[in-house]
Amino acid sequence: MKYNNAKNRLPGWLLDQIQMYIQGEVVYIPRKKDVRLKWGEANGARKHYMRRNMEIAKKYKNGAGISDLSIQYCLSEHSIKKILTEMKKVI
Repeated sequence: MKYNNAKNRLPGWLLDQIQMYIQGEVVYIPRKKDVRLKWGEANGARKHYMRRNMEIAKKYKNGAGISDLSIQYCLSEHSIKKILTEMKKVI
């Protein structure tokens, strides 16, 4: 979430109206429901983990063991198994 100064973003009449209720405090204005982004879409985390998981699935398919992948990616064996199960659905 990034900080924006209302003086620079809102028309004067609207700023005056808001100042009738609140002044000098931080106000969070949520996104509209139809504009809301899914987890990780704004900062690229979703793509990063999808690439990583595809890489794990590819290495597993090419013969890497679950314990080796667990050590290489610093994840538990249980997490590697979950990733492999999810990647079967995607691939």
